[in-house]
Amino acid sequence: MCIGIPGQIVALDNDDPQRAWVDVCGVQREVNIALVLNPQAHAASMIGRWVLVHVGFAMSLLDENEAQETLSALQAMQEVEPDVALFLQGEKT
Repeated sequence: MCIGIPGQIVALDNDDPQRAWVDVCGVQREVNIALVLNPQAHAASMIGRWVLVHVGFAMSLLDENEAQETLSALQAMQEVEPDVALFLQGEKT
């Protein structure tokens, strides 16, 4: 199953502005944000933004409502789909 999960950017990598730390369900993961960076904006403006994360890449920007709705749906799915539960907990499937 291929799935993206919402996460909130909490910090930027000090050495690479295209990498950031994203909080996904309480677990912080290093993510490449190059695909969602605005080249005219300062990278620090990304802190606090919600992104859809898939295989270590931020694929798109989300607003907070969309992110929360998606997280709620995923949390409901984990009751019937064990792989979703592992994904939300940061485990490899």
